[in-house]
Formats: sequence, structure tokens, C-alpha cells
Amino acid sequence: MINVAVVFHSQGGHTRLQAEAIARGVDRSPGATAVLISAEQAVSRLEELDAADAIIFGCPTYMGNISAGMKVFLEAAVGRWFTQAWKDKVAGAFTNSTNFSGDKLNTLTGLMVNAMQQGMIYVGLGMLPASNEPDSMNNLEGPSSAALNRIDAALGPMATSFTVAAGTAPPSGDILTAEAYGERVATITAQLARGRN
Repeated sequence: MINVAVVFHSQGGHTRLQAEAIARGVDRSPGATAVLISAEQAVSRLEELDAADAIIFGCPTYMGNISAGMKVFLEAAVGRWFTQAWKDKVAGAFTNSTNFSGDKLNTLTGLMVNAMQQGMIYVGLGMLPASNEPDSMNNLEGPSSAALNRIDAALGPMATSFTVAAGTAPPSGDILTAEAYGERVATITAQLARGRN
């Protein structure tokens, strides 16, 4: 059984919806199970994360950067570097912000660099933009809110919620992108585990 921890910080509930979608995707992968852990809870559950096969980190992008709640967790986990507790563990990341860009790439890069500092193996999104709406790339309006990877991310799922309440946002395409990513991370983690055995 592959265990994937989804560690997330969510202020307004949007990023939590993404985290839940990622967990559903993990659970769709044969032999994999997800556990959702808020960043606040994760500070006191580091041993549980040590035992996980993969950790997917997620937080909102605030002013182009990692949210403070996620930073608190990342800094609490610094000690794992000294023992190399997370070395060769699979990692991934996701984020949400108000606008299409919001400089979300900076947040995903920060989460990826943290994983790489910990010696982890990072898995990107691996999805073409608007993969379920390829013709939408041929018009000025571009992909709809139902499009998978509508923002054209590579490092991990990026969701956009504008100023719409959680539950209505993020839109269906961003949620389905998160589900697909959870399944991808779980599948790759299982492949690595089989190879190690």
C-alpha cells in the first residue's frame, strides 16, 4: 500500500478543495491511499510524514509567495534535512490564487525547492494545457473554466478563484486537474516502490 500525505494550508477554503481533489485522485490509483493533513496539524505529525511514501504540499499564493501558514510548517520540518528523513520520498505541490497569474509560479518553485532541499523526488503535472479542450487554444478567449490545466502549469496544479467563495471556486477544470495530479503522483510513487522492492 502506498501512503500519500497531502499537507495543505488554506485560509479561505479554496486550497482545501484542491487538497481534497488531490486526495481523491490519489485514492483512485490502485493500492494507494491519501491522508489530508493541514499545515497546522502537520507541525506535530512529522513522524507520520516520515513514514509516508510521498508528500504533496499545497498552499495559497499570497502576494506572489508561499502563505505564512505553510512557511510555519516548512520551517518546523527543517530538522528532517539533518537526518535525511525525507530523502528519496516523492514530492509534489499545488497552489491557488485570486487571479490567473498572481505569481503562482513563485509559490510552486518555493515548494519544489524545499522538497529538493529535503532530498525528495519531485513530480510535475505532466499535462498539456487545456488537454480536454484542445481547440480552445485557437481562439482569443482561450480555455474555459472546465479546461484541465487551463493556466498551462508544469510544476503542479494552479487554481484560480478570483473573489468567488470556496465551493463555487475553484472551477471544475482546476479541481479535475488536481485530481489527475494526485493520481499521477500516487502512480509514480507506486512505480518507484515496486522498483525498490
